[in-house]
Amino acid sequence: MGSPGVPAGARARVITVSDRVYAGGYADSSGPLAAGALGRIGFVVDDVVVVPDESDAIVTALKAAVSAGVHLVVTTGGTGLAPRDVTPEATRLVIDREVPGLAEALRAAGRAKVPTAVLSRGIAGVRGGTLVVNLPGSTGGVADGVTVLAGVVGHAVAQIRGGGDHGRTDFRDDDHDHVGPPGRVIADRAHGGGAHSGGAGGAHGTGGAEDGGRGPRKMG
Repeated sequence: MGSPGVPAGARARVITVSDRVYAGGYADSSGPLAAGALGRIGFVVDDVVVVPDESDAIVTALKAAVSAGVHLVVTTGGTGLAPRDVTPEATRLVIDREVPGLAEALRAAGRAKVPTAVLSRGIAGVRGGTLVVNLPGSTGGVADGVTVLAGVVGHAVAQIRGGGDHGRTDFRDDDHDHVGPPGRVIADRAHGGGAHSGGAGGAHGTGGAEDGGRGPRKMG
């Protein structure tokens, strides 16, 4: 699975937002799944960073990725309707511009399979040279989301960095300080699989069962 035009050396980072995973009470599966899929698209993927469902922690992790010169940041979890689902609100504190069409395409990708996919409040946006995308916490939602990203994210990253059809095709020499990620780095990017169940119902739930224990676990 390749993405058209992913620039050589483009970097991605996955941030898992989950109280339970952060506390060590639940194994992360959506984060490593997203990281592995982004690697197959063509990104150089950092280790997965895990933070709790706390706005300050999410904002810190996102800003660290931007400071490190990461081209694409994908968050998983915290996009639903539960009281502690604050990933979209935290993301809005970081980004400069939203990309609403991408967020809507991500919701639509899961809607035909799982009606509750429309309850995801995930957003997408840009800060500086970094594209930030919120995905649900379920493995099904992550898989559908990365499929959508695969078709457009290479072009998006090139445009954001001033390229598009006419600009840079190699990002290996970016002039950025490579700041290490905050939070707990507990998952290797090469591993995927497992299942996070949907907190809002079904395998493609919006928050994921790992987010503060919301919803039953369901193997996908």
